[in-house]
Amino acid sequence: MSPSTSASSTASTTAPASAPARCQPAQLSAAPWGTTGAAGTLELTVSLRNVGPAACALDGYPGAQLANAAGQALPTSVIRGGTSSFTDQAPVAVVLEAGQSAYVDIGYSDVPTGTTPCESASVLWLTPPDDVTYVAIDASVTACDGGTVTVSPVLGAGSPGSQTTAPS
Repeated sequence: MSPSTSASSTASTTAPASAPARCQPAQLSAAPWGTTGAAGTLELTVSLRNVGPAACALDGYPGAQLANAAGQALPTSVIRGGTSSFTDQAPVAVVLEAGQSAYVDIGYSDVPTGTTPCESASVLWLTPPDDVTYVAIDASVTACDGGTVTVSPVLGAGSPGSQTTAPS
């Protein structure tokens, strides 16, 4: 599912002391980048590409909401941090020049536990850190335990210690 872009167009950097303004949802294009998983533990990596004309920064954890194809929100519980499929990392500001991408890992289990239902979504709404407007991503996610998903902070390409399907 990797887009056909060169490594130089997807690289991002850690923010310098005088970082640009934060990325607005309208200047981000979001898409599934890759998936991995085994034994009911799954990970979806989402790319957030700066499609605006100027550099912008992302710093922190995004919000996430599962939704169905009709655009209705499904029960979702978001946990910030790591899971068995990726390591918990401290948030670090990521600067995206025009055309560059950052990444977010979404972990979830598709194994039912007890009587708590699984939520089958066809869309993931991802809200950039410190914002209230989401970007919609077409992604098939069946998250059990009442729609529980774990989100990583925004990661730059090749973030140290990253265990992601994002490019290194």
